[in-house]
Amino acid sequence: MTNNTVKLLDIVALTVDLPEYNLYRGQVGTVVELLTGGAAFEVEFSDRNGRTYESIGLRPEQIMVLRFEPASPDSVRSMVTV
Repeated sequence: MTNNTVKLLDIVALTVDLPEYNLYRGQVGTVVELLTGGAAFEVEFSDRNGRTYESIGLRPEQIMVLRFEPASPDSVRSMVTV
């Protein structure tokens, strides 16, 4: 990540493959703990039923925060019509 804006309970996606944990780029998890003062994060990966299948400590460059709103207050909302 280019900025250090990861917070507890953020939804994140992997930016790297971690085949030793059966995790691959794009998989989505939740930050459940801040480690070493925010230098690393415990990320929990769960299935559709909410059952955790992996929980792993990750560095900021291995994840990206997913945003549901515009990242910049200057962004203009637009309505898409079909």
